Parts: sequence; structure tokens; C-alpha cells
Amino acid sequence: MTINGWLQIALFAVLIVLVTRPLGAWMHAVFEGKRRFLGILETGIYRLAGIDERREQHWTAYAAGMLLFSAVSIVALYLLQRFQASLPLNPMGLGNNSVDNSFNTAVSFVTNTNWQSYTPETTMSYLTQMVGLTVQNFASAAVGIALAIALARGFTRRQSGTIGNFWVDLVRGTLYVLLPLSIVAALLFVWQGVPQNFSAYVDATTLEGATQQIAQGPVASQEAIKMLGTNGGGFFNTNSAHPYENPTPLSNLVQMVLIFCLGAGLTNTFGRMVGDQRQGWAILGAMAALWLGGVALAYSAESAGNPAFAQFSVDQSAGNMEGKEVRFGIAASALFATVTTDASCGAVNAFHDSFTPLGGMVPLINMMLGEIIVGGVGAGLYGMLLFVVIAIFIAGLMVGRTPEYVGKKIEAREVKMTILAILCLPLAMLGFTAIASVIEPGLAGLANAGPHGFTEMLYAYTSGAANNGSAFAGLSANTPWYNYSIGIAMLIGRFLVILPMLAIAGSLAAKKIVPASSGTFPTHGMLFVVLLVGTILIVGGLTFFPALALGPIVEHLAMQAGTLY
Repeated sequence: MTINGWLQIALFAVLIVLVTRPLGAWMHAVFEGKRRFLGILETGIYRLAGIDERREQHWTAYAAGMLLFSAVSIVALYLLQRFQASLPLNPMGLGNNSVDNSFNTAVSFVTNTNWQSYTPETTMSYLTQMVGLTVQNFASAAVGIALAIALARGFTRRQSGTIGNFWVDLVRGTLYVLLPLSIVAALLFVWQGVPQNFSAYVDATTLEGATQQIAQGPVASQEAIKMLGTNGGGFFNTNSAHPYENPTPLSNLVQMVLIFCLGAGLTNTFGRMVGDQRQGWAILGAMAALWLGGVALAYSAESAGNPAFAQFSVDQSAGNMEGKEVRFGIAASALFATVTTDASCGAVNAFHDSFTPLGGMVPLINMMLGEIIVGGVGAGLYGMLLFVVIAIFIAGLMVGRTPEYVGKKIEAREVKMTILAILCLPLAMLGFTAIASVIEPGLAGLANAGPHGFTEMLYAYTSGAANNGSAFAGLSANTPWYNYSIGIAMLIGRFLVILPMLAIAGSLAAKKIVPASSGTFPTHGMLFVVLLVGTILIVGGLTFFPALALGPIVEHLAMQAGTLY
């Protein structure tokens, strides 16, 4: 580890703190209907779609709208892939995508996972990239923001039967938050050297005399929303390690800031909605503590390198550079890996499969905790608030009082729904891993034996269920078994968390506001932050430690003994 490396990490942290409050204020104003500079366009969309913006919805109607929108999106994206060979904007004449991969990709982009078991530049036409994948990058992110705002309304409303209007929240999140920031980011990426064109691929002759085909396309526009919407699906197979997606250290820093900025800003939006910004800062403080622990462990592990390589006369005194880009280095690569899995983004600028066992364990743990360390856009806030419910319930048991949070009593119904939402993630992550580890279609995809091979498999299902989308890359996942099973894991990780969460929002909205008293547990200070972080680590540790022990932990111990996989 170096001072320069820590300065890069500190700079990133400062930038996130600086943008949190203004973005939080902006989103609060947008969803309160106070920022409508595109009012004519917004109203036109409502009229075209038959939406009454003044009519609010019960949580069941809100959920039904979200499910209907997601189902139609999956079908449309599936059909676009299946017929892309007959559609325009396909200068390379790429064929139709397979049935199983079309299903996986459609589910992946609609659930904000963006898992890619295909090679984008040789599989997807420009039309599919733009009309299919980029559009869903916007749509899935807007859905996440809308859901977070709906849950926040549950905490703020008094004896209300509604939590907002899904269609209005979806439109406003897209028009006033995602689109303006994406346009600015896309222009910045073009300035840094990211392509934005419809040109056919270019043939180049290398110094050795071989012919190399260099892909082109509308990259910058997809790159912007890929990061801002915490989607992660790259235009190229190597994602943000590709010089066309991420050409410079500045573009790398901007990408990381884009990944975190809206998730961090939503914590401030929540604080403003409940009338106490300290509540938002407390939630962000818990996220920051978990983030710092993860990046410190990843940076330390990658800087230490692999001592077992000494027997092969490989110098790793400068750290483990395998699978990393020289233009970024170890610090920026470890930071990016931590940020992208904290935020459920899935973009990568280095290959996690080449990380040391402990360095690779950090992204795995980040996802296992349930995309709550800033998390996916919107999903991070409502995921963290689910853990807040558990923490408040524990605090209530400790002091012998009915648990309360920002004026709302937390009762049996909310706790049951929270437990249901939290348990569905390990069900998908560990359940599918267990099945894949004992059947031939699952074992056939492994590139490594032993604990590293197990980690590849565990990482894939964890990434899918956590709606992250990053991969260990050593797993050959473009097979019917993995395409279908990971697709199902994505659906579980998205919708079986959302539905109980919306039920909680509806239940809370119907309750009275309870004034704070001398017995109310304060939820804006350091004691609450410690309780919340402890709850997250205990729940995660008890659930996932056995699986981690079989994978990265035993691999680390084996590495220290000189055994490699």
C-alpha cells in the first residue's frame, strides 16, 4: 500500500460527500413535484400513456404497476434479441441471440443486474445495444429510485392508504434525474476518448502483421447510464477495463463517482422526507463504515500479492497486478472492485478472478450483504432500511419498548415482511450454488478446481441474486443451465425483495406518527450506526460464513502454504 493509493481513495470519498447533499436536495424536490422544467414533456407522456398524475396508489396497485412494467420490458427485450438479424442498425450482420441467452439477458437488464454471459461486441447489434440494453439501463434504474421513494413515503405519511404513483415516479426519475446527468457524463466520456458512432468495425494491422478487428459503436451513451444507473453491463466484453469504455484515470474516477452518487444522494433525500437530515447521514455513515472496511481489506490483500509465486521466481513485491490495467494500478482497481459490488453495479476495470483470495472475497461479501452499502440506485436505500427495521427491533427488545423509527412503530407485520425479504437472497445464492456444485451442467462450467472453482460458482449466483452482474470470469456461464438458473436467481433477488418491501411501505403509511419521548431510541447518532453495522455483519456472518470458509478463506490458507488453484 502507498500514500498515493490512499490519497486516491480519500479523493473519491470526499467527492461522494460533496455531491450527496445537492443531489439529495434535487431528488427530494423532483419527487415532491417542485422541479418540473420539462413540464410540457412530462405532461405529454402522462396524456399519451393515460396516466392521471394526481391519482395515488395503494401499495398493491403500486406493486402491480411495477410488475407489469417489468414483465412487458422482459418480453420486449427478449423479442428484440431474437429478431435482431432482421432489424436495422446491424452493420456487422450479427445473428439472432439464442433462446436461453436471450432470456438471461432480458431478465438481467430489466432487474438492473446486467449479468453478461455473452460477448457484447460479437453478439448484440447497435439497435439491441441502444433500444434494448441502454433503454433498460434507464428504466431499471428509474424503477429502483421510485421504489426507494415509495418506502420513504411509508415512513413519512400519516394514516394514508397510498404511497404515491408508480408511473409518475418512474417518469420523474427518468426525466429529471437520470437523463440530464447521463447527457453530461456521456459528453465527458466522449471528451476522454470514448467512441460514440454507428461506424462498422475497423480492421487494423498489428506490428506482428496480424489483422485485428476493432469494435466501434455508440459506447459513451451506454457507458454513462451504465454507471449512473448502477447497471454495469458493458458495451465490450472486458467492460471498464477496455480502453474504449474507460480510457484514462480521470474517466475511471468519474465512473466510480457516478456509481455511488445517486445511492448516496438518496440517503439525504430520505432524511429530507422524514424531516431530519441527520437520519440520512446516519444511514450513509453505516454504509461508509462498511465501504471503508471492504476497500481497506481489498487494497491490503492486493498490495501484499501472492507469496506462493516466489517458488516460480515471480516478483510480487509491488503487489498483485495480474488481471489489472497498468493505467489504473492496484489502488484504483481495488477501489473500483469494492465500489462496483457495494453499489450493485457490476462494472469491472480489473478481473476479480485474478484477485488474491481475500481480495476477491471482498466483492463477494459486499454482494452477500444484499446490495446495501450504497447499493443499486434506490435498491441500496430500501435494502438498508430493511436492516434498519431489524436493528430497531433488536434495540426494542433490549430496552423493553415497542420499536420506533422516525415516528413509526415497528410491529410484527413489518418484522415478518423484512425477514422474508432478507432471507430470499441466501435462498437463491446458496441454494443454486449447492445444486450446481453436484450436477454435471454446473461443474462443466468451472475453469478451476478446488476452492477457487467453488468460489467462481458461488460468485456467479451471488452476483445474480444480488442484482450485481459482475463475475469471476473463470466460469463458462453461457450454457442453458447457467443462463436459466442465474436468470431465476435474478428474478428472486429483485422481486421477492421488492414485494415485501412495498408491503412494509403500505403498512407504515397507514400508521400514525408517534411523537418522540424520553424512551425513544435515537437513530441519528453513532450508537445507532454501530448497532446497524453490527446487525448487518452478524446476519451476514451467520448466513454466509460456512460458504466463505469453503471458498476464499480456505484458498487463502492454502496459498499461504504454497498451494495454488
